[in-house]
Amino acid sequence: MLVQRRAPVLTEDLAGESGGRVFLEQADVTDLAALLDIGTRHKITGIVHLAGSVPWPPGADEPVLGARKAIGSLLNVVQAAADWQVRRVGVASTIGVYGGVAAEGPLSEDTPLPMAAFHVIPAFKKIGELLGDYLAGVTGIEIVNYRISPWGPGGNPASPFTALPQIVHAAARGTNPDFSALRAPAYADDGIDVCYVKDCARAIALLQLAPHLRHRTYNIAAGQTLTNQEVADAVKAIVPDARIELPSREPAGSGQRMCLDIGRLRADTGYERAYGTEAAVADYIAWLRAGHER
Repeated sequence: MLVQRRAPVLTEDLAGESGGRVFLEQADVTDLAALLDIGTRHKITGIVHLAGSVPWPPGADEPVLGARKAIGSLLNVVQAAADWQVRRVGVASTIGVYGGVAAEGPLSEDTPLPMAAFHVIPAFKKIGELLGDYLAGVTGIEIVNYRISPWGPGGNPASPFTALPQIVHAAARGTNPDFSALRAPAYADDGIDVCYVKDCARAIALLQLAPHLRHRTYNIAAGQTLTNQEVADAVKAIVPDARIELPSREPAGSGQRMCLDIGRLRADTGYERAYGTEAAVADYIAWLRAGHER
C-alpha cells in the first residue's frame, strides 16, 4: 500500500511490478487521525517511512512549529505502528549524517557522528535516529534506520548536494548542465557513494522482509565512491555530443569523496547491487527520454 500527502498516483513502473496488488491512500503523516484511519480499512503488517519528518521546505512554517510538525510526524508513524501491532518500521535517514566526519575509508554505521549538521535534512535525520532508538527500546517495535543515498528516476533534478542528476538530465535533454542549485562548485574528481534508486528500493525491501535483523541502522549505498567525471564519461558513451565540462581540483586528487561500508547490509540480507555506473546511467537516460520530468 502506498500512502502519500498528495493525491497518490500509481506510476507505470510501480504498476508493472505490483501485479495490481497496490492500494493507494492519501494522508498526511502530521495528521494522526487520518493516518490511523487507514488501519480501519487495511491490515498493516509493516511500515516503510520515507516521508521527510523534516521541516520542509525550509522556512515554510514558523521555526518552532516546523520542528514540532516534523518530529510529531515521526511520532505519529510510531503511534500508528503500535496501534496496528506492526513488528518493524523502516525509517529513511540519509548519507548526509556523515557530513563533517574526518575519518578516511569506508564509513561504517558505528562511525562517530558530529553533533552539528550542515543542513536541515541531516540535522533532523540525526534527531530521528536517536528518537527511533529510544522508541524502539520502550515500545518493543523494531525501528530500523536506513542511511540512504539514492539517485535516479524520481529524484531531485536540481540536487543541492550532488551534480550527478544535473549531468544526466542535461544529456537527456540536449542542454548544458545547470549547477546553480549546488551548495558548492561541481568538480570532476568530487564524488559520493550513491545507490541507484532501483537498487536502493530492493535493499529496503530486503531489510523490511528479512526474518531477523541484528542492527538498528544500515547503510544503503553502492559501497564505493562515484565521481562526477565517471558519470560524465558514462553519459558520453550514450550521448557522445553531451555538453559536459567539469573543472578539476588543484592539486589533483584533492576532491571531496565519501564512501560507505555496506558490509552490514550484505551480511544480514545478502544484498548486492544490480546497477553499475554504465547500467544506471543508461536506465536513467532512457527513463527521462521516455517523457518523465524527473
